[in-house]
Amino acid sequence: MATNESPLVQSLWEQWLEHHDQSAVNKLMEHYMYLVSFHVERISSHLPLSVDKEDLKSFGMMGLFDALTKFQQNRDLKFDTYASFRIRGTIIDGLRKEDWLPRSIREKTKKVEQVSQQLEQIYQREPTSEEIGERLQMSAKEVEEHTRDSLVANILSIEEKPGKESDHKEGIGYTIPDDSSVQPIDHILQSELKDELVESIKSLNENEQMVISLFYHQELTLTEIGQVLELTTSRISQIHRKALFKLRKSLQKIQAQS
Repeated sequence: MATNESPLVQSLWEQWLEHHDQSAVNKLMEHYMYLVSFHVERISSHLPLSVDKEDLKSFGMMGLFDALTKFQQNRDLKFDTYASFRIRGTIIDGLRKEDWLPRSIREKTKKVEQVSQQLEQIYQREPTSEEIGERLQMSAKEVEEHTRDSLVANILSIEEKPGKESDHKEGIGYTIPDDSSVQPIDHILQSELKDELVESIKSLNENEQMVISLFYHQELTLTEIGQVLELTTSRISQIHRKALFKLRKSLQKIQAQS
């Protein structure tokens, strides 16, 4: 059963694991709901406002129940950690299957990519978000946000799905085992894209690398990152957008060359 829990929660675990008491599992769901809320907030912060958090919550609750059902007591792993893998994995998997990026945003994203390519030919260098925005009558912030959405959608599509026998892997999105398997050639291409993305992150400036690391790996909020770097939250948000804009551009080049 789960460790470091109150006697009441330990009792619920005993009722659930030993007797499959439905009342006990319902109470455990309520007790661990904070994990679902946490991961819904974390993941939704990368998505357009049009994505319904209630949908993410539903996916997360499915992941939590799955974790309660499949948790193995003899594994050297805290339930909170195991459940987090399942919750995040189910949310990411749900996003992957749903058309979570609205058509209007997809169209704007496509325009941003097209204009970006045109300006790169004209200037013989990568255009800035300001230059792209001027051509499309958008603000630099809008260009960066559309690019961010496109990057997240692209990463979700290439994120490796392990086969039935695999354990969870941690990437930009957590995945969960399912019935599908990755073909060898697809596995190689996915690995290459991830390796290139890692190299692209290394090309970011120091502040951008720090923000990406603290946000995605340490899971700090933008406000907390601002406190670490002694910058305002709005400045951290700007650095974050620009970093993702650069990463998206790098990913586009990689795909064009493949």
